[in-house]
Amino acid sequence: MIRTIQLIGEEAFERLQQARVILFGVGGVGGWCAEALLRTGVGHLTIVDFDTIDPSNLNRQVVSTAQNIGLSKVEEMRKRLLSIVPEADVTAIEQRYSDETAPLFDLSQYDLVIDAIDDLDAKMRLICEATRTEAVLFSSMGAGRKLDPQQIRVTEFWKVEGCPLARALRTKMRKSGTLPAKKFQCVYSPEISGTQGTLAPVVGTFGFQLAALAIRALITPKTAV
Repeated sequence: MIRTIQLIGEEAFERLQQARVILFGVGGVGGWCAEALLRTGVGHLTIVDFDTIDPSNLNRQVVSTAQNIGLSKVEEMRKRLLSIVPEADVTAIEQRYSDETAPLFDLSQYDLVIDAIDDLDAKMRLICEATRTEAVLFSSMGAGRKLDPQQIRVTEFWKVEGCPLARALRTKMRKSGTLPAKKFQCVYSPEISGTQGTLAPVVGTFGFQLAALAIRALITPKTAV
């Protein structure tokens, strides 16, 4: 980690080492985010995903290879992360986040929550639960149907423009009367390509943006926030 320490200093690096982060979803966006967090120095990382690796994942997911098709995505991600930083504290939870399972997760024990979930209902529940804690939340909006990584942006959730997922989330929240308890930053792109599918350069950039937001938040002294 010497290159990280050279850039941010010993004190900031120690804050990363002590930080407790939970990441929901280790697919196209979340997998790249998880690896960037670990390589930068986050010492305690919990990753949550229910899915298995499918051949259709090979075009964009860092954890997917021709050798691990059919295996648990979150367990394979944990093994990959520990092969990079063996001393890291990486907890893998093979679970779908939902209204039923949400009570199993005590988000208040984490410094930072990262949302890389695709499912609309689960995403809304996670956002609302996370914003009721003192943890910092960062969320990925839709990364599908995008071709141009240069259009990826960061803004507060209610200011996201041109993203169908964000629009659907806001509509659902307003109709249900269940709103986030505080503001939070999102990674999104207003681009609509008109075709289905996803690309590694786009989902990777989404994931790296999430990781960069998280790292900056974690290395900033709380007295300065």
